[in-house]
Amino acid sequence: MFKKILIANRGEIAVRVIRACQELGIKTVAVYSEADEHALFTSLADESYCIGPPQASKSYLNINRIIKVAKKSGSEAIHPGYGFLSENPNFAKACEDNGIVFIGPPAKAIEVMGSKINAKKIMKKAGVPVLPGTDGSIDDPKEAIDIAKEIGYPVMVKASAGGGGMGMGIAYNEEELIDTIESTQSIAKSAFGDSTLFLEKYLEKPRHIEIQILADKYGNVVYLGERECSIQRRHQKLIEEAPSPIITEELRKKMGEAAVKAAKAIDYCNAGTVEFLYYDGEFYFLEMNTRVQVEHPITEIITGIDIVKEQMKIANGAKLSFKQEDVEIRGHAIECRINAEDPMREFVPSPGKIKYYRSPGGPGIRIDSGVYGGAEIPPYYDSLIAKLIGYGKNRKEAIARMKRALNEYMIFGISTNIPFHKAVMDEEEFNKGNISTHYMEDRSGYLKDRVSKYAIEAMDLEKLYEEKIFHDSKKIVALAGGLNAYITSVANKNKHDKEYSKNYED
Repeated sequence: MFKKILIANRGEIAVRVIRACQELGIKTVAVYSEADEHALFTSLADESYCIGPPQASKSYLNINRIIKVAKKSGSEAIHPGYGFLSENPNFAKACEDNGIVFIGPPAKAIEVMGSKINAKKIMKKAGVPVLPGTDGSIDDPKEAIDIAKEIGYPVMVKASAGGGGMGMGIAYNEEELIDTIESTQSIAKSAFGDSTLFLEKYLEKPRHIEIQILADKYGNVVYLGERECSIQRRHQKLIEEAPSPIITEELRKKMGEAAVKAAKAIDYCNAGTVEFLYYDGEFYFLEMNTRVQVEHPITEIITGIDIVKEQMKIANGAKLSFKQEDVEIRGHAIECRINAEDPMREFVPSPGKIKYYRSPGGPGIRIDSGVYGGAEIPPYYDSLIAKLIGYGKNRKEAIARMKRALNEYMIFGISTNIPFHKAVMDEEEFNKGNISTHYMEDRSGYLKDRVSKYAIEAMDLEKLYEEKIFHDSKKIVALAGGLNAYITSVANKNKHDKEYSKNYED
């Protein structure tokens, strides 16, 4: 097994990877921007190096600096987490060129799946169901109009290099289609540097269901069941659960086998997720995420398989230690993404200092967090600060435990979307499992009222705590597990790491 791994990421995922390394007896190296100097992950790692100013382009996206730190620190491998450089084939190739193991798929697989047009062609050839639409790029609006007439409106125009909910638009008629092509092309060129577009049938209210896979270097691929990711805002997932409330054993097997086909079609290796849209009894390939997903914990909980540890073992050359028939789904898990956002103001980001922090606990609760009381939430990065996971013997118990945990969770000093999650857990259609990617629009009236109620309660509670419980002479900071180590390690932090990092040489 590796002796030392560098984590090329930040926040809760960096903490998650560090913890997995600690359990495997692997030394860890953190890299951080100036904005994250006092972040939790920098203190939990055995070594930490500053790699640049707050802007991601000058730090977390700076391949040269990260590779330089990896070589200086003697790291044998790099775990990219999710986001940032995790799906950048150039980064995977740079690791390979410098004799460093990239804990993820080969650069070629990342590159192939990075183009939605290429991915769709490969999936179609492999026998994986795809949505009707163009086989290649849209070179002429007239071609798009003809295909739209053939498959029927509405249609979706997508950027081939798009991701994260950006670079897509819906058209319900020919006039809208022409306008959508122009606007989406402009966004794609600006955001991704690639204006290539394609067109496919738009499903009005599908469910977003993804399959987690693990693949080793010897051709063995297994699927670990599905995750329901339909509750989204602007194509960004907010709540995920496993298993899906509507998937039967027969359908799970069909979707799982399709995901395995997808992985084998590109000689995939390591952890990956094949995403599908499910509509009216049928499912269609959406995309493949060539990395660990934000929502991987819920799969870990219901299968008992540590996906992050498996990533490291596979990257080190190990064969999968289990077969498909060994994968067993037990119980139900739900994940709420806790974001530093104000749900009363259209979910605008809410950076700042966390004054007081108390994490929930009790039976069936897991929290993957990257913060503590007194931590600064910088404005430069994604607003995710923690993932709250509730587990139960069935969906009803998982929801009940999540409700309890959300009521226990206290984060004062910044706004969070906890009121939103409380509102969803109360909502009748969610409790029945009647959800789609349009859930928030469909239930907007109810959610708005309930979010307001819970947000006002949170503000009142924060005021009460400030006045009575968190008086200056009686400050209480209830930190997540392991934060006693944080205080100690900050005091004893190696000075040479910071001294070296101030130079920022490329």
